[in-house]
Amino acid sequence: MKLEGIHHITAITGDAPGNVEFYTGVLGLRMVKQTVNQDDPTVYHLFYGDDDGSPGMDLTFFEYPGAAPGRPGAGMVHRIVWRVADTAALRFWNERLEQSGVVGQLSADSLIFADPEGLEHELVVSSVPDAPLLATAPGVPAEYAFQGFDGVRAFSADPSASAGLLLDGLGFATSDGQSWEARGEQRGSFYAYDPAPPEAVASQGAGTVHHVAFASQMEDHESWRTRAAEAGAHTTAVIDRFYFRSVYFREPSGVLFEIATVGPGFAVDEDAEHLGERLSLPPRFEPLREHLEGTLTPLPYPRDKSS
Repeated sequence: MKLEGIHHITAITGDAPGNVEFYTGVLGLRMVKQTVNQDDPTVYHLFYGDDDGSPGMDLTFFEYPGAAPGRPGAGMVHRIVWRVADTAALRFWNERLEQSGVVGQLSADSLIFADPEGLEHELVVSSVPDAPLLATAPGVPAEYAFQGFDGVRAFSADPSASAGLLLDGLGFATSDGQSWEARGEQRGSFYAYDPAPPEAVASQGAGTVHHVAFASQMEDHESWRTRAAEAGAHTTAVIDRFYFRSVYFREPSGVLFEIATVGPGFAVDEDAEHLGERLSLPPRFEPLREHLEGTLTPLPYPRDKSS
């Protein structure tokens, strides 16, 4: 029984239209689900990913309109790391981002940049056998497209405090206690710690990561909850999110973890060819549709294909 790397990463935005423009228009990700935060259905939960909405490529956002900028500190993920095919892809993205007014830090093997709200990303050349997860987008050649998550970097004052849960509870592997890998039969990803800068006082807000979710097979999900609890985590019950099932807990360094199932998937209530083109609501929220469609921020998506 192994976790299949990162399932999804959820962050916060204060500007849903701008968020859509950047992640679909600049980074070329596909909007795979427009839905609501199931713990607060008055706000969006937007999902971006590959053409199929695959676990391992889902970057999601809660929108709190006008939210103040956050600041990552101890107990928070501060950087999302993506795979690309080669160094030519790094150069392509450096040029594309510059054309959109985003200045990156290009090196021989990576490109670091931030989205308009300050959420930090890094592109690295893939060094794993995992199948690439690709989104088709105008202006982004397939050979340069993002290929899925490589991992995340978090700030921690004491990474050793998390070792027992990561190793014994979640089956992560490590060689140094600072960088860990969750690898299953199909996919894997890393989870790494950095010391927080002295000035980094943690505050959740726009441009920060809310939680990171790791992928479980459906039949193993309850067992993962049990293992995490036995390793000391204070877990929630299994929560049915309609598109997947979830268990939440904080790891000892403070980062909010989720274990999410591979499936049922985003096509459970939409045709796969038209994912993310309209507001999708799990059945228990369907009675709120008229109200939500009148109050949620209008989005610039889907785009007019004739333009």
